[in-house]
Parts: sequence; structure tokens; C-alpha cells
Amino acid sequence: MNLFSLQGQVALVTGAAKGIGKGIAQVLKQAGADIVVADIDREQGGRTAAELGADYQYLDVRSQQSCREAVEAVATKFGKLDILCANTGIFPQKNLADMNEADWDETHGINLKGTFFIVQAAIRVMQPKHYGRIVITSSITGPVTGFPGWSHYGASKAGQLGFMRSAALEYARFGITINAVMPGNILTEGLQAQGETYLNQMRAAIPTHTLGTPQDIGYAACFLASKEAAYITGQTLIFDGGQILPESPEALL
Repeated sequence: MNLFSLQGQVALVTGAAKGIGKGIAQVLKQAGADIVVADIDREQGGRTAAELGADYQYLDVRSQQSCREAVEAVATKFGKLDILCANTGIFPQKNLADMNEADWDETHGINLKGTFFIVQAAIRVMQPKHYGRIVITSSITGPVTGFPGWSHYGASKAGQLGFMRSAALEYARFGITINAVMPGNILTEGLQAQGETYLNQMRAAIPTHTLGTPQDIGYAACFLASKEAAYITGQTLIFDGGQILPESPEALL
């Protein structure tokens, strides 16, 4: 068997209808895993699942019951759940002065509470098997950097890492690892919606002068989801083309 093969593994990828989630699902599929594409968008989720030769599972991460039902459906069909990639997230842009409670609650309900719900559900299935790999999609925005209009998003992404570290301690004894990937600017449909001016500004601020691809994050998730990554838990990997390295714009010249 090749290193980092996921042959015989069952993976649930949330928010996998498009964007980073789809990229993760594609790479895990290439590594040999049986994939379940989980998303609230039934139409796009079904198309992505058909494209990948995967299963589709409806999932609303805002609902604890929906998370439990999704995981139970996977466990019932496959007899287990080896890998969870908790990727669902939103990043609506709104300045702090204009933000209301509903804006804050929506972002945290999906990004942070949704992570708690789906990880908790997955652990219920993984713990009896004494094996599991959980990979959370966080971000450099919040834990490391900031950007105007994303204070609610940044707080949710930093919160994911605090959750991850304590959860990793609780379940390390059961052979379950919990880690996070921290993408920078990845060329997804959501990022493209920010406009070409924004994309060009980001390219200029990144040492490689390129934007990442969803598959770049998929490769990272694939490594953390592998059996070979058994000795890594509660950790983060940054994928940003070196974006957080420069001390000043002059460093990029």
C-alpha cells in the first residue's frame, strides 16, 4: 500500500458541494477513500457527488439533530466513519459598525457552533472503534491576520482552534486526532465574488503572487486524515503562499 493511501477509509466532507470542500473531497477520493459529500445545497451537492462518484448526504450544520442524522446515515451505510473534514463555513463581509446581532449569530452558528455539532456527532461513532481523523477548516483570518469587515468571521475561525485543542486532548486516548488547516486566499467561487480588484490586491500581497486552489487544501487534509499522521493532534497547518511572512510590502519586491 502506498504511503498516505486512504483505501478502505470512509470520509464525510461537509460543505463539499463546491469550493474548498469539493477540493478536499476530490483529493480524498483520489487517495482511495469512500466519500460522502455533505451539504445543505441538495442540488449542487448531488451534482458534485455524482461527478466524484460519491454519496450525497443532506446536512445543515446549524442543527445538532441534522449533524447526528448525517453521521448516523454514513455509519449505517458503511459500518463506520474514519474521517471527518469539517469544512462548512460562510464569510459574509460587514463592517463592525453596521453589524447586528443576527449577523454575528449567523456566522458563529454555522462556522463555530456547526463545527462543534458535527465533530461531536462524529466522535460518537469514532470512539467505539478507537480510530478517527478529524480535520477542521479554519483560516489565517482571525487566528493570525485580520481583514476589515470580517471581525465576526475572524472570531469564529479563532474559536474553532480553541475548540480543536481541547477536543484533541479529550479524544487522543481513543486514537482520534483533531487538527486544522488554515487556508489563506484560495480561488473559490466565494473568493471570486469579492471581485477582480480584491483578487489582484491579494495576489500582490502574497510572495508567490498566486492564489491557492481548493486541491491545495485537499492535499493537506489528505495528509492529516492518513494513518501516517497518527502522532499529530491539536495542530494547525497554514497554506497561504507565504502571505503572513513579510514584515512590510518592501519584503515582496
